Amino acid sequence: MPINDLLTEIEAEAARQLAICNACRYCEGLCAVFPALQRRTLFESGDIGQLANLCHNCKGCYHACQFIPPHAFAVNLPQILSEARFESYAAYAWPRPLGRLFENNGVVVSLIAALGVAALLIGVGLAHAPADLFAARTGPGAFYQVIPWGLMAGLAGGVTLFAVLAMTIGAFRFWRHTGEGGPATAGAVRPAALAAGDILTLHNLGGGGRGCNDKDEGFSTLRRRLHHFMFYGFMLCFASTTVAWIYDHFLGLVAPYPFFSAPVLLGTTGGIGMMIGTGGLLWLKFVTDQAPTARRLLGADVALLLLLFLVAATGLLLLCLRETPAMALLLAVHLGFVLALFLLLPYSKFVHGLYRSLALLRDRRERAASLHAHSKG
Repeated sequence: MPINDLLTEIEAEAARQLAICNACRYCEGLCAVFPALQRRTLFESGDIGQLANLCHNCKGCYHACQFIPPHAFAVNLPQILSEARFESYAAYAWPRPLGRLFENNGVVVSLIAALGVAALLIGVGLAHAPADLFAARTGPGAFYQVIPWGLMAGLAGGVTLFAVLAMTIGAFRFWRHTGEGGPATAGAVRPAALAAGDILTLHNLGGGGRGCNDKDEGFSTLRRRLHHFMFYGFMLCFASTTVAWIYDHFLGLVAPYPFFSAPVLLGTTGGIGMMIGTGGLLWLKFVTDQAPTARRLLGADVALLLLLFLVAATGLLLLCLRETPAMALLLAVHLGFVLALFLLLPYSKFVHGLYRSLALLRDRRERAASLHAHSKG
């Protein structure tokens, strides 16, 4: 998906199918994609990017459609929008050559990055205190006896700043590209508040009210609940890290912290939530009806879910065994997965949360502008 006026092969096929849907309009009440589709008569590259990222892949339109294969029209909107959505991740990525990093080798790239960082940290630990690397340590500062605080903070800070910069540039590219040639938008506060509600509640994973087609043509809210576990679990883990930073920098309290402390309770709850969410979503990937899915993207989907699961699992295991001789190895492995996750965030499916949020904001602004235009007319 080059960011210009020329459609890629995937975008051209998406435009063909969307034109059929726009003529049919049988699915107009299923999700936010179809009202947004009806506000467009021509489909430029930015329109495809907006609609693809607005799609939550609930698959309801596939099971409702009378034109799915083997019909000559061969409409399979969830599949083609998944392809276009994934293509957009590479198009908006920065630096752009890294944009296809996850496409074919997501699991391998994730594991190599995580284990490579872990090996580096173990090597530092061996150089720092080789005689007692695997000795049991307890009390404040135990972690820094294995991996120096400066190295740990420097790596975490550098990787986080890089990820934030890369995703910010990607978000700017998405917003600029999807706004070119699209419907007029309104900039009022109310659309932003409504979009925030859509994002935090995953409203569009409700499939028009009855749920999504998680496994087959039957309606379910399971995928929505699993996404909530994953999303809010991740946010609790992020809150845990933030509170720990405040403890260390402003209160002079040094990790590791007691179990009944805010960082540990937040991290434990979040880690359990992430494991439930990612584990359940991994299971759904393999038991769902494969017809409306893009099979070639399975590796990238599995890679992110597996990486998030391993971040949570190694963190909880480190908590359980932090006062044993296994602490040093587990600390290095856990930090390896955490740093690999943040390093790969701008190039993994994680960015779909960012682009989908922006797509929902643009959609709410388009709706507000459309209502305003009708009221004046």
